[in-house]
Amino acid sequence: MKKCEMEASITTQTTRGVYLPAWQESSIAQSLIKVKEIADYCAANASSIDYNGAFPRSEFELIASAGLLAVPLNRELGGWGAGIDAESTYELLMLLKQIGRGNLAVGRIYEGHVNALQLIQTFGTSAQIEAYAKDARDRHKIFGVWNAEAADGVKVIPLEGGRYRLEGSKTFCSGSGYVERPFVNGVLPDGSWQMCVVPMDEVATVSDPNWWQPAGMRATASYKVDFSGVELEESALIGKPGDYHRQPWLSAGVIRFAAVQLGGAEALFDATRQYLRYEDYTNDPYQKERIGKMAIAIESGNLWLRGSADMVAAYAPVFGGYPTVTNQQAEKLVAYANMMRTAIEQICMDVMQLCERCVGTRGLLPPHPMERIIRDLTLYLRQPAFDAALANVGQYTLSQSHPAHSWYNE
Repeated sequence: MKKCEMEASITTQTTRGVYLPAWQESSIAQSLIKVKEIADYCAANASSIDYNGAFPRSEFELIASAGLLAVPLNRELGGWGAGIDAESTYELLMLLKQIGRGNLAVGRIYEGHVNALQLIQTFGTSAQIEAYAKDARDRHKIFGVWNAEAADGVKVIPLEGGRYRLEGSKTFCSGSGYVERPFVNGVLPDGSWQMCVVPMDEVATVSDPNWWQPAGMRATASYKVDFSGVELEESALIGKPGDYHRQPWLSAGVIRFAAVQLGGAEALFDATRQYLRYEDYTNDPYQKERIGKMAIAIESGNLWLRGSADMVAAYAPVFGGYPTVTNQQAEKLVAYANMMRTAIEQICMDVMQLCERCVGTRGLLPPHPMERIIRDLTLYLRQPAFDAALANVGQYTLSQSHPAHSWYNE
């Protein structure tokens, strides 16, 4: 029997009722089992790397050995399409949530890896996709997206012979010194925005560790990096100018980091319950009320993850659709992603406040993990363009004439 025939005849049902080939389902199930084990290690080791200049080296060695650097690749490239195959979006979000539960710093860097491989497989050429897939799958290279910058942002300057020179710096470069294939996007002379992947192990850059002195997310090593003088081949440029800002890919991707954040909230919920049991506060009626509110918030977040995954799967076979095909539902998908991102931010803030009221000052002192998780989650929640995301939800909602019970189901 040919492989394609075997895949069609041997299927299994996922938790969402979608039928997948049995071999693919097995790969997804194995990844979800492995990531829980890795998350447990991340949680146990988190306090030891909670300092400026740290990086979760051993955590990413486990991630690499478990094959999780390759799972964002399409099936024919050796992964199961986490982040690109729309039908497996829910499993991706569960994967990201588990890593966030273990350590938000690890989750932040891994989510950037997934984001980068999704961009390459969406906008890259066949040759680029194959080359970068080999880097992730066979060479265990970590990818990332370093897009933030200050006044001295990156410029992409064309040279003779199809080469390009970079000038300027990026900020919040998570995984500096360890992420070897980051997107370092910059502005072309005509003002357009160009995606570029920089092979950090092949060029000389200048990192500024002193720029990163945060209260939380210390182990992300999110330094400022100066790329001035770096020269790239044309093959390092991904997609056309302006592709990075195209919708729905830009905004729909917020569901990934929101899943990581919810994992942090779940870790905080679990740590709070453990603390109350240890201190024998479980019979206090006010503690019961607070824990009940936290449980409702966590379950609400999980429902948002499921809803956003279903929305992505209903939109197109691949995440965000195909760049050459216009989809009339793009605004709907963007608005829903912004709804989910906004809702989970509030859920996380509510869980943090309830935790603080449950455990008081004593519970917020090391070695209790709540103090670190709250610092990390507080910083990670400060994602850009929050007000714009919320305004987008309002704008889309006002443009719809459907009744409230049906406007997102039609």
